[in-house]
Amino acid sequence: MPLLYDFNMDTADELAAHLSENVKHRRLEKGLSRNTLSMMSGVPAPTIAKFEQQHSISLIGFIALAKALGYTNALKSLLAEPIYSTMEELDTINKNKNRKRGRNEFHQ
Repeated sequence: MPLLYDFNMDTADELAAHLSENVKHRRLEKGLSRNTLSMMSGVPAPTIAKFEQQHSISLIGFIALAKALGYTNALKSLLAEPIYSTMEELDTINKNKNRKRGRNEFHQ
């Protein structure tokens, strides 16, 4: 299924690299070693190293790192508000605000 809101050319891998760089910068700004961040977050130090170098981590691991670095509120606000590009899309969003299930359709 194609992405509806892909207005930039960043790939998923590029975004993962960007997030891992941000985590590394925030860790270093706070003067934390990987081992210290590991103790704070519960994420093993080798997993932190792999994330910083290869940009691969589980969602739970990423959340634990972000939380340990003080970014809980930023995570909570991610995807919290709808994004739309046309008034028609806004109307659809408003109409579907209380939906509990999606539709069974496939776009090619």
